[in-house]
Amino acid sequence: MVNSHGRFVWYELITTDVEAAKGFYAEVLGWGAEDAGHGYTLFTARGASVSGLMHLSQEAKRTGLRPSWLGYVGVDDVDASVERIKQLGGTVYLPPMEVPNVSRLSVAVDPQKATIAVFKWLNDRREPPELNAPGGVGWHELLADDWEKAWPFYSELFGWQKGEAETSATSPYQAFSTGGQMIGGMIKKPPVIANTFWLYYFNAGDIDDAIKRIKARGGAVLEGPSEVPGSRWIVQAVDPQGAVFGLEGKRRFDGIGYFAPVPRDPSNPRSGVACTRIS
Repeated sequence: MVNSHGRFVWYELITTDVEAAKGFYAEVLGWGAEDAGHGYTLFTARGASVSGLMHLSQEAKRTGLRPSWLGYVGVDDVDASVERIKQLGGTVYLPPMEVPNVSRLSVAVDPQKATIAVFKWLNDRREPPELNAPGGVGWHELLADDWEKAWPFYSELFGWQKGEAETSATSPYQAFSTGGQMIGGMIKKPPVIANTFWLYYFNAGDIDDAIKRIKARGGAVLEGPSEVPGSRWIVQAVDPQGAVFGLEGKRRFDGIGYFAPVPRDPSNPRSGVACTRIS
């Protein structure tokens, strides 16, 4: 079996309007949609499944759940990981369950109430998704009340390793890796964000074109575009149903002076130089 322990292996959008979500993400990221049965849809990119889509039930809404993206992290043993979650101060929302002949999984929240799922494929040799795959996730970011207190939970549970930390006037940004590959970072969330949560950045090609598509389909950009290492640009956005997501991509400059730099956001050390149009 492929060793997926500690790697994000699946992503799922839970939303109040499945058909609207299909149209929005098809336009923004070029995804296809395939009916998998039992009320579940697979989002696809270049013929490969990249994430899932399901309806947010009334019962789930009554518990306080809102439209959101959920990340699944691969583990060697789901049941053992669930017990470890409890020992580390997390809370299990969905006890271990099995999707016949597909997977075993469980959904929990960390001690600061960020939702995370543990997952294991059954009788399968699937490789973890590539971070640079078009339409897939390129980065995983925890915005926490206190990321330093959150870190032991994740490092103990998944074996993540700290990378080099970036510092700013307000908060350090702690990158982390698994299996020798940097896959994400943690940072103290801004005061305007009410809850600790995981933010997933999807690979979007040209970032400015993607921003136009977000707005044209009724979404909104919350922050960005901002430059990050590797000549990449990121935005944080929200879809029409209220699910927050990120995009990461390149940027096409339309001539010298078309974009004017604005100061780096001191609350986001991962950001580089944001730009704004001057024409």
